[in-house]
Amino acid sequence: MEKSKYIDHTLLKAFATKKEIANLCSEANYYKFASVCVNPYYVSFAHDILKGSGVNICTVIGFPLGANSSDVKAYETTRAIADGADEVDMVINIGAMKDGDYETVLNDIKAVVKAANGVLTKVIIETCYLTDEEKVKACELAKEAGADFVKTSTGFGTGGATPEDVALMRKTVGPDMGVKASGGVRSKEDFEKVIEAGASRVGCSAGVKIMEGYKNE
Repeated sequence: MEKSKYIDHTLLKAFATKKEIANLCSEANYYKFASVCVNPYYVSFAHDILKGSGVNICTVIGFPLGANSSDVKAYETTRAIADGADEVDMVINIGAMKDGDYETVLNDIKAVVKAANGVLTKVIIETCYLTDEEKVKACELAKEAGADFVKTSTGFGTGGATPEDVALMRKTVGPDMGVKASGGVRSKEDFEKVIEAGASRVGCSAGVKIMEGYKNE
């Protein structure tokens, strides 16, 4: 697979402007990244810019804390897809995960998967807050719920993707489910480490820098 197709070109900062989102879309189109990942407010705007480009529109659900109720996450998913989202990245109920309330976590993911109705769904488990045992369980629950991907991080927590977490997640979900590394992937070297560990997608704001690093090879 082409290196650019691993990248979800991301801008999720609260103060992102339309001009910056338009620039993000332009860069994504130029490099032919897998997607742009934007907050729900910008989905329709990005969709209009990238229509017909082959670059997907990805957005986030229950972001960044995961503490919304499941019906709100489901509505947010439905609305985002109506606005043009091709992929949704949801945050699990992290508090319920820490409580060991796995039924709540499972049903929360199921609600979004059902609302997505076949649209690619990624489940952010926010690894920085979980033990290795909880990471494994969260991945198992995402797989059981019918999600397409598990994803390391929001990028807004206390830590981001590590090769070790990516490898653990890949080992847990097997070869057929996606694993997205997100948060802290800022260089060509970081990118290569998480791909080698088993990532099938990488969410980052440094996509252009990473691709420029391959120009002289």
